[in-house]
Amino acid sequence: MNNWPEGWSDENRGSGGYGHGSASARPDGARVMRQVRRGSAAPSGGQAAPPYGVPPQPSYVDGQGHDGYDSGYNTGQVYGSPPGGGGGGGMREPGPAPDWRRRIKWTAITVVTVLVVTTVGTYFWADSKLNREVDLSKVIDRPEAGEGTNYLIVGSDSRAGMSAEEKKKLHTGSAEGKRTDSMMILHTGGNGPTLISLPRDSDVEIPTFVGSESGKTYPGKGRHVKLNAAYAEDGPELLVRTVEFNTGLHIDHYVEIGFAGFANIVDAVGGVEMEIPKGGIKDSKSGADLEEGKQTLNGEEALAFVRTRYALAGSDLDRTKNQQKFLAALANQAATPGTVLNPFKLYPTMSAGLDTLIVDKDMGLFDLASMFWAMKGVTGGEGKSMNMPISGSSGGNLVWDKAKVKTLVEQLNNDEKVTVSGN
Repeated sequence: MNNWPEGWSDENRGSGGYGHGSASARPDGARVMRQVRRGSAAPSGGQAAPPYGVPPQPSYVDGQGHDGYDSGYNTGQVYGSPPGGGGGGGMREPGPAPDWRRRIKWTAITVVTVLVVTTVGTYFWADSKLNREVDLSKVIDRPEAGEGTNYLIVGSDSRAGMSAEEKKKLHTGSAEGKRTDSMMILHTGGNGPTLISLPRDSDVEIPTFVGSESGKTYPGKGRHVKLNAAYAEDGPELLVRTVEFNTGLHIDHYVEIGFAGFANIVDAVGGVEMEIPKGGIKDSKSGADLEEGKQTLNGEEALAFVRTRYALAGSDLDRTKNQQKFLAALANQAATPGTVLNPFKLYPTMSAGLDTLIVDKDMGLFDLASMFWAMKGVTGGEGKSMNMPISGSSGGNLVWDKAKVKTLVEQLNNDEKVTVSGN
């Protein structure tokens, strides 16, 4: 029985052949399959068996020279996409690369614009909050201005706007009106800042002056009083007139702050670190109860610290030194990046200060910033702090050393390095 496929016979696998199963020692030869010509028409009279018994192959020609079967490779079409290259499954042309230079440019423009608008808005907001109440044009017979800028900085005991609870908490009492609790001259110039405290008990002469409210001229009669009495008599204008008359130094700007404003500024910056001297400070009149060592004072503690004098050996002279140290430390704290760059600290600090500051009519924000920056310089060792030189006392008043005061004023007017020492 012949089990070979149709068209094959035993002759095809003769013993002399080289097909599979041959007993010959020679290797199998390559089988050659004749090519099937796609598209050839079948001969007439029926379908002839292909050579070597290959089954007949169907024709794929459509009569127009094209195959009826599309393999999917001849047109570039990807399987799964409809003709024409559309559809979500096909390959898409890559989009244009992002223009990063353009994006960075517009981002920078946006950031700069926001910063400018914020800065301008903050400037006008802060400028509108300044209380320009002091008119230095009312001060008569003023000395000529020298080199640099001189600020008269006053801490008053004003209780304006304070509730009964706040007065009790801050140990301010309930006295009507206001008096000067501290006075300092800050000189700024090319040789660093100089901070000079004027003790409130300084013996001074009240000169001829024009009343700030009445406009009347009050002639000087050579009467001597404590310096803080000049403020109590006719306010800031007479205080400036008295300081200029007794020193010969021209005052360019006036800055005043009350009890409540001082405490609020300290709280707004998060407190101020101070070194309390050995033995601590305890004073029932100011409310101070501070242990020795380095510590951060809040608004209430800070106010008690700068007001204390009865618990100090040098009384008012020691108090002015503590005031200088604290104000310089406060300015330094207010100028730190943690305050300036933090809007949650900056704006409350500015608001607390500007709401309670009283300045002269010519004071601008840049002048105020320059003053605080100079105060910071005193803390950083770039300047000098001192008391007005004292030669003795008379009737309970502190008498200035006239010779030293004259030298000091000359050095300040010429913006020279201060060599005079104070008490």
